[in-house]
This record gives sequence, C-alpha cells and structure tokens, in this order.
Amino acid sequence: MVSGFQGAIIAAGRGERLRGAVNDLPKPLVELGGETMLVRQARMLHEAGAERVVALVNCETARLIAARALALPRWMELHARDTASSMESLFTLAEYLGDARHFLLATVDAVAQAAELARFVTRARGLTARAGAAGFDGALAVVRWRGDRRALFAEVAPQGNIRALGERESSLVTAGFYWLPAAMFELAPRARALGLDAMRKALAMALDQGMRLAAVELAAIIDVDEAADLAAARAMLAAAPAHPAPATGAESNKSEH
Repeated sequence: MVSGFQGAIIAAGRGERLRGAVNDLPKPLVELGGETMLVRQARMLHEAGAERVVALVNCETARLIAARALALPRWMELHARDTASSMESLFTLAEYLGDARHFLLATVDAVAQAAELARFVTRARGLTARAGAAGFDGALAVVRWRGDRRALFAEVAPQGNIRALGERESSLVTAGFYWLPAAMFELAPRARALGLDAMRKALAMALDQGMRLAAVELAAIIDVDEAADLAAARAMLAAAPAHPAPATGAESNKSEH
C-alpha cells in the first residue's frame, strides 16, 4: 500500500432516488457485499493508500450510526454536517484535512473494484508530481459514458488534460473519484459569490480559473443513484474475488454535529 496522503468521502446528501428501494435508508448505510457503502468506501480509500479518511455525512446518517452502534474503522473520522450542497460538502472538508497538499476524494456512491482505484491513485500521483508544463494540479477519474442520467461530461484534450466539464455530451464522464489539490479550497469565496450550488460547478469553475486537471480513464465504476445501479454494483462485486478481512481492526468513532 502506497501511503502518505489523506482521503475524504462526501456523503451528506439525501439520496432521494434510491431511498424507496432500500426501506428509506440513507445511501451511506445501504449494504454492498456485507458492508455499508460508507465503510466500504472508507476501506477502499485506505487500501489505496490513505492513512486517514475523513467522512462527511448528514445528521440523519450520524444518528442512525449511533443508534445502531455501527462500528467504524479506527482510521476513519466521521463528521456530521447538514451541508446545503455537494459543493459546500467539498469546501467543508478544508476544516478537517489540515495541510494536506493533495487528497483523495470519493463520493460515497461511486463503486469501484480495488485494482481500478489503485490504478487511479498511482496515475494521479504521478501526473501531479511532474514539474513545469508537464505537470497537473489534480486528476479526475473518468469512464466511458453509457447513457447515465445527470452525468458530468468531461471534454478531454489529446494531452490528457480536461478542457471543460458540463452537460455538453462527450464520450467521457466523471466517475466519483478525485485527486485534488488543497488549492481547491481557496476557490470557495469565489464559488459562493457566483452562487454555485454543486461540486461539479465548482470543478468547472476551477478549470476556468486555470487549474490543470488531468483525466484518468478507468474501466468500470458504477454510480449508485437508483435501484438498477445498486443491483449492477452488487452483481459486479459478486463476480469479483472476495476481499480479505481488514487487518487494521475497527472501533466506533464519535460523530460531530
């Protein structure tokens, strides 16, 4: 495991489109392969090299975790904040990530296999370690568009840099994993002044402000928004080799309101 960076998960949304199929559970507490999506995502980031994983959930999710006495990995920090948008969740992470130069960010509903995430991290770290014009400020995982609704399309140059993010259709879409620089947090005042209300809009603004973001194409990431996505994710994981039991142990952490 390559170490030396911090991980973060944003999971403060309501997940309305999925709730009807999962007995009104918040998305982070829906199970995949015997783990909640929240714990699975934290484990994935940790196995990819994150020494510490900060997870931002809403207060409803935090209350259910406490009420059910759900065990969380000891290297995972749970923070409960009812943020107004995914953009505000992103910028709220600045309070918890300290002086990290880069961090690995995941949405709770991006389901990947371990090898794919490891490949993304290795490639992203290499791209951002380069000096001068050959280097990048950050990297976004992308996959081939398969007709997903509400996809965030990425226009990628032959050199691998992302030229634009938005609703204009292209062959690639973002996939829920991001290797971002701490400089992203410095854009919060401008994003708020512009009235932006989603992380995707903040990322598009970062490009407009000159941030160089590379695209790292992965093979199979499933964004779980609806019941059909959940079924597809479960089928993908069932077809993959079982993961070994984590060697780090687990213990309950307190959430912060």
